[in-house]
Amino acid sequence: MRRCSLSFLLVTAAISIAASGCMEAPGKPKANTEPSRPDRILDAKTLYKQNCAACHGDQGHNGVAISLANPVYVATAGVDNIRKVIAKGVPGTMMPAFSKGGGGLLTDEQIDALANGIVDAWSGPAALAGQTPLAYASASTGDVGRGEQAFAVYCARCHGADGSGNRASPSQSNPAQSLGSIVDPAYLALVSVQGLRSIVIAGRPDLGMPDWRSYLEGMRARAMSDQEVTDVVAWVASHRTMTPGQPYPK
Repeated sequence: MRRCSLSFLLVTAAISIAASGCMEAPGKPKANTEPSRPDRILDAKTLYKQNCAACHGDQGHNGVAISLANPVYVATAGVDNIRKVIAKGVPGTMMPAFSKGGGGLLTDEQIDALANGIVDAWSGPAALAGQTPLAYASASTGDVGRGEQAFAVYCARCHGADGSGNRASPSQSNPAQSLGSIVDPAYLALVSVQGLRSIVIAGRPDLGMPDWRSYLEGMRARAMSDQEVTDVVAWVASHRTMTPGQPYPK
């Protein structure tokens, strides 16, 4: 009887060890460690890091694309426009469509989570000081001639009279020193008309560029009107060329 009991215990122990060995087999996922499917990720921070940070910056600014960590931009665009841009992209620019319907990899639920996450993280009503921002999209056509005049009033002190840049001395107090050209065809080939409008309205605080309310100082201080913004954008966009980067006949 003792031999039978001992044999039974040994067999039971062997089975337990074998089962434990299978559960701990090299390469076998452990319980609760299997990664989520990419289309089930709904965490806004994760989605932003995977899809947006490379162009817009890890913290929403200091990237090659427009700063998203700008409460004036967020208030101007609103969640619906942000969602639309994420889903459909911006044709003619480096901003692709991220929705599956547009050829991207994100579901509608992920796009909603990402757009709402951007608004939740970087909205700030206090930045508007109770003022209503200008409309995200223009409702009128810009006039290039008027735009040149408005540019001279609001923008030339930083960007130069012809938009080709201000080579200010680093010792000067101007926060927008040694700026490059904003009428360079290569730059204009990468930014949409809507992008230009958003930058004029919301500014680029990460680069020291103010918003539409703060281009004039002192006794002349006043905000740009919607039409003035539209006209300035038309003048800047008029410097586009059909084949940027190619040599041009003089």
